[in-house]
Amino acid sequence: MSYEKNEDFFKTLEQWIEQNGISIDRPKGTPHPRFPNLIYPIDYGYINGTKSQDGSGIDLVKGDDESLKIVGIICALDPVKKDSEVKVLLNCTEENTKTAMMMFNNHIMKGILLRR
Repeated sequence: MSYEKNEDFFKTLEQWIEQNGISIDRPKGTPHPRFPNLIYPIDYGYINGTKSQDGSGIDLVKGDDESLKIVGIICALDPVKKDSEVKVLLNCTEENTKTAMMMFNNHIMKGILLRR
């Protein structure tokens, strides 16, 4: 079994999206609920019917190209909350992926990109 290209991981996420759908609760251009100066540069939400470490749905960034499906994930560390989160990159072009990386790899959060 290859640990570098484990397609089953991404297929499972896609099945959850197909079965449960997604919710975009922070559309592009809207402010963060606790930090109004932070404006979301890309659609941000979660996979319905899932649960992440913080008890809410698995986070998701939705890009502009419906044909791409899941292109990777960002694993992010939040030094303030001292937790980690997975961010699924759905329909993200290369430009969308760069935008998401800037969003989750900034002066506070530290993220790495794992491409499909």
